[in-house]
Amino acid sequence: MTSRTLERKKRLRNKRKLRVRGVLFGTQMRPRVSIFRSNKYLYAQAIDDEVHKTLACVDGKKMSLGNNKEDAKNIAKVFADSLKQLGIKEVVYDRNGYLYHGVIAAFAESLRENGIAL
Repeated sequence: MTSRTLERKKRLRNKRKLRVRGVLFGTQMRPRVSIFRSNKYLYAQAIDDEVHKTLACVDGKKMSLGNNKEDAKNIAKVFADSLKQLGIKEVVYDRNGYLYHGVIAAFAESLRENGIAL
């Protein structure tokens, strides 16, 4: 890809990110789950926006899991367990500007399968 194409993709993702983020807000009992995917790994964190604090996080790099659908399901299972330990059953899903398909959708579906309502 050319540099112009990459800049356009970054700009469009940032617009989607800001548009979605303007609507979502996390609380103590219903935190915002923000997901980030790099080329190799997947990261997620539950954020309480009222006090600007991270309640739980999961790191695919530390778990030696990559950025594909199967690994996203495993990461979401571990993340759901950590949320359940905190007594959290509902979250607001922040896809962070990524389109809802592939790895992002697999992560969300796995959270639902493990008892976390989105």
